[in-house]
Amino acid sequence: MPLIYIFNEEYVKAMKLKPYATKLCMVFSLFLIFYTCFAQETKSDKLTAGADFYSTYIWRGTHYGTGPSVQPGLKLSTGIFMAGAWGSFDFNGYQETDIYFTFSLPAGFSLGMTDYYYPGLQYFDYSDTTGSHAFEINLGFSGEHLSVTGNYILNKAGGAGTKGGDIYAEARYTFKALYIFGGAGNGWHSTDNDDSSDKFTFCNLGVGVTKEIKITESFSIPMNCQLIFNPDREKIYIVAGFSF
Repeated sequence: MPLIYIFNEEYVKAMKLKPYATKLCMVFSLFLIFYTCFAQETKSDKLTAGADFYSTYIWRGTHYGTGPSVQPGLKLSTGIFMAGAWGSFDFNGYQETDIYFTFSLPAGFSLGMTDYYYPGLQYFDYSDTTGSHAFEINLGFSGEHLSVTGNYILNKAGGAGTKGGDIYAEARYTFKALYIFGGAGNGWHSTDNDDSSDKFTFCNLGVGVTKEIKITESFSIPMNCQLIFNPDREKIYIVAGFSF
């Protein structure tokens, strides 16, 4: 969908979007203004595609789908701007298709947005009760060994399972092939308190190892293995994946 339609007031009214859509349009507008003002011309626009195969799909400490998952991805990088699409599909009916964009900022920071969508639901359903999209703002920092991300859900969407205002933060530290990570969140990411009130708690703790499996002299397959503990749901997982 051309981005110009997103900012068209008549289109927003016609789609009968909730008030949060105005905030969403403002965010997109600011991102485009930022890109226009600060993006540098580049002769190396890059379009890449790939896929991961994971033994199971664990995201932010929560298990999605059943059994192994295929996770294709497509992205375009140009200057400080990157946009792409990513999905996860298992062999038992689970589907997810996410669209995102990110701006690289000075000193290792980044700012972006992700649209999480579940193909089993109606695409143009933006309602609170059955909405199929979760719109999330992402702020990140990536250093030599340490990376930190903060994420905020803009809208309530019953189909996607968000409450609106859901927060998730994660830190990761890398020691060569070994890395450790810890994440905490509320809303989408955690169970409620005993009195049904929302809580912010640790939900994604773990350790991972990356390795290159050499196939030929010029070709190797990256492998990633993680041990993940969700103290909120009292679950532990071990997953392995390959990238192509």
